[in-house]
Amino acid sequence: MKADNQKTIRKLKTVGGQIDGLIKMIEEDRYCIDISNQVMASISILKNINKDVLRGHLEHCVYDSLKQKNEKEIKAKIDEIEKIIDKLNKI
Repeated sequence: MKADNQKTIRKLKTVGGQIDGLIKMIEEDRYCIDISNQVMASISILKNINKDVLRGHLEHCVYDSLKQKNEKEIKAKIDEIEKIIDKLNKI
């Protein structure tokens, strides 16, 4: 992975803590809106992580393929990005 590993791990640990907190909130039968707000906060961090990972992929993996001028590899990278865009549009 070409994204900043330390930063990504820190964000994932934050989300992990939020998920643990969500479990506790549900077990304690907390107010629905409070739970929903925590879910949205977790989703936001995960989206941010995904953006960082995809940016790293574009800046390194895709860029390296373009530098090598390997048509087959370039096409494969473009196909990967198109599939990710399709998935993101379904969310």
